[in-house]
Amino acid sequence: MKHLYLLSILGLFLFSCSSGPENPADKVFTNGIIYTVDDQNPEVQAVAVKDGMILALGTSEEIQNYVGKATEVIDLQGKTMTPGLIESHAHLMGIGYNKLEIDLMYVKTYDELVEKVADAAAKAKPGDWITGRGWHQDKWIEMPEKTVQGFPTHEALSAATPNNPVYLAHASGHASFVNEKALELAGISNLAGERPKEVEGGEIILDPLGNPTGILAERASGLVSRLIPEETPERAAEALTLALKELNEKGITSFHDAGANQATIDLIQKFKDEGKLTVRQYVMLTGREPELLEAWYKKGPMIDTADHLLTVRSIKLNCDGALGSRGAWLLDDYSDRPGHRGHETLPMSVVTEVSEKAIPAGFQVCSHAIGDRANQEILDRYEAAFAKNPDAKNLRFRIEHAQHIHPDDIPRFGQLGVIAAMQAIHLSSDRPWAIDRLGEKRIIDGAYVWQKLIQSGAVVTNGTDAPVEPVDPIPSFYASVTRKTLQGLPEGGYEGDQKMTREQALKSYTLDGAFAEFEEDFKGSIEVGKAADFTVFDKNIMEVPEADILNAKVAMTVMGGKIVYRMP
Repeated sequence: MKHLYLLSILGLFLFSCSSGPENPADKVFTNGIIYTVDDQNPEVQAVAVKDGMILALGTSEEIQNYVGKATEVIDLQGKTMTPGLIESHAHLMGIGYNKLEIDLMYVKTYDELVEKVADAAAKAKPGDWITGRGWHQDKWIEMPEKTVQGFPTHEALSAATPNNPVYLAHASGHASFVNEKALELAGISNLAGERPKEVEGGEIILDPLGNPTGILAERASGLVSRLIPEETPERAAEALTLALKELNEKGITSFHDAGANQATIDLIQKFKDEGKLTVRQYVMLTGREPELLEAWYKKGPMIDTADHLLTVRSIKLNCDGALGSRGAWLLDDYSDRPGHRGHETLPMSVVTEVSEKAIPAGFQVCSHAIGDRANQEILDRYEAAFAKNPDAKNLRFRIEHAQHIHPDDIPRFGQLGVIAAMQAIHLSSDRPWAIDRLGEKRIIDGAYVWQKLIQSGAVVTNGTDAPVEPVDPIPSFYASVTRKTLQGLPEGGYEGDQKMTREQALKSYTLDGAFAEFEEDFKGSIEVGKAADFTVFDKNIMEVPEADILNAKVAMTVMGGKIVYRMP
């Protein structure tokens, strides 16, 4: 009898060992330094994942209880994991097309720009368009001998490309540089001695004799860009493929596309249907197509509550220009161009109209505003629209960039619940020359004022505005916590009292980004029941000396429990 009792106990023990955990994980990530962005449980060592969602988290020993026979165990080997990073303002197709065109982001002189364009023209057929993007004259190490309003002129570019029209978009996307051939095709070359026409919301930059320099600011760029042949579906698909690959490699698991047309939405949907969408997409409808908005008002938002892969529930309005091209709309004159205050690139009446239509239709409005006049005007119109719809709650309207704000308007972000969708990397890139545009007082009082906005109660999100800047989040994180250039200058950072803490910077790239797209209950932090979206770094960006942050690299990207990128 005793033997039978012992045998039964042994059988039960063997059965329990063989059966494994009652609810085994598909994957566990163990032996890591995991920052959860959850105030109740800020740091853990391991995470268990099942069906693309977070099953459990805790110590490596605790999570071992979720390892079954079929569980994939990923040893993080001490690497740092965060919630999947959310790029809260960038341009999806622009990232892809930037890889198919001439990349001028790292050009350091006008001569180098001309050389790159000439090389491309030499390989092209006569008459083919040569396109590129990314140049920024304020980042060049030297300027050409001849400039007008701080910009180069087209003569050298035109001499190197006599047989091909050239269109080169400024890094900001708010100006372009074109050659003589393109000016001719657009009818603004002035060859017949006629003065170029005025452009509402833009400017054709002229030399002292009234001749076009080749620089087209703001909406004037459309005089040439509309002549460029439309993209083919095949090339669009290639661009989207390249963009998604780039986002995977840079640790981005969710992406806010700042202004898309129906063709782009349809292409993203196609990729989703084919299982090729490896980054969650939150799409803003472009406000440049009124008929598109009218169609969506009628059918309402498309909110992906099943897969959380493609949601369309916001509208992007472009309301002023950029500081670099002196297109940002200011309350007072530019310090380095008296008598000029930038451009209202969209009538403010449109902001009113769209806001009043969007609220009952269920859409969020996201308005581009860099200058203090644009920010003020948009806040005024948002406030009026909110007052007309007093029963509408949780609207989460946004101002994209919110780069330069009058001190009186800073508290209004928190008071109105308007999200400041900012890009910290712009501080690193722009601040050294932005002081020339605005002067010291305006810079200190209201430019890149992250802490002032956070203290107002506003949600501040982060990103890069790619392809204006590279989509890499690490430089933007570094800028957030140091307020220095990527060369580490100046000591103490620009206006150092506005630095984010590392915790604030990580939250701006994760949970705050999720809030800005109404998804904070689904993603943005590492908590049980949320999406298994993770970014893994080879260095602890929350602890290493600030100078070492820029040396960090993304080691792994996980979206919905699937590893979409591993460092080679």
